[in-house]
Amino acid sequence: MTAGSTKEPADWSAIGVIMLKDMTAVRRSKAIMLPMIIVPTFLLVVLPIGIGLFARSAPTDQVETALSSPIVRNIVADILELPQREQLVVLILGYLLSPLLMVIPLMVSAVLAADAFAGEKERRTLEGLLHLPVSDRDLFVAKVLGALVPSIAITWGGSIVYALMSNLVAWPVMHRVFIPFAQWAVMMVWVAPAVGLLALGLLVIVSSRAKTTQEANQLGGAVILPLIFLAAAQSSGLLLAPVWGVFLVGVAIWFAAGVLLWINSRRFTRDRLATST
Repeated sequence: MTAGSTKEPADWSAIGVIMLKDMTAVRRSKAIMLPMIIVPTFLLVVLPIGIGLFARSAPTDQVETALSSPIVRNIVADILELPQREQLVVLILGYLLSPLLMVIPLMVSAVLAADAFAGEKERRTLEGLLHLPVSDRDLFVAKVLGALVPSIAITWGGSIVYALMSNLVAWPVMHRVFIPFAQWAVMMVWVAPAVGLLALGLLVIVSSRAKTTQEANQLGGAVILPLIFLAAAQSSGLLLAPVWGVFLVGVAIWFAAGVLLWINSRRFTRDRLATST
């Protein structure tokens, strides 16, 4: 099989070796690991505990003020059916704070994609990578999966942690498990990985053109920040949609990400990667 062949079946053994090598390099890099630990810990543990404690002990007048805000006007109908002590807890932890979980697949994908090729150049291991007996397609797939798989694992694991923290801190008020609910579960399991893949479709090529990880992060930040703001802003509305609507949004994102990755894979070659060093 030639290095550039794309008609042969995928060599999943070689793809797995490249993915394992990338994950090992990531684990050894404090510059990569620290953001992936600190940011999710803040979003998934510190925020739900702090805000949850406030929400469960907030005075009645503050609850009424929060529910009268234009930001939550569309949510109020369902929230008002709950006992008054539960209203602010469900509003904040279930609908307003949990959409920040959508930041995690974007952030992790951005960090790992920045290292995918730029990190190889910085560590001076790119030449060895380019001489591996794998096709350009398999090399591209390995780099994408090497960033996507940890992104999904951290997102799903983080979602479980968030649900546990939210239910624990709200238990004295709720006396029941209120997260996950159907829309939340579909968004985390189905939509969040699609968002991460869409980010990778934008960022892997950026990394392949950058000469250092810092440059890749700077270029990637300009690309990914609008997606982060859009995802965080739209996720609350998504939680109000019917379950089938959330699922269809995920289908649309998966399709867009697949098209983008297909286009990028057609453009990706060893020659272009080597000339960008």
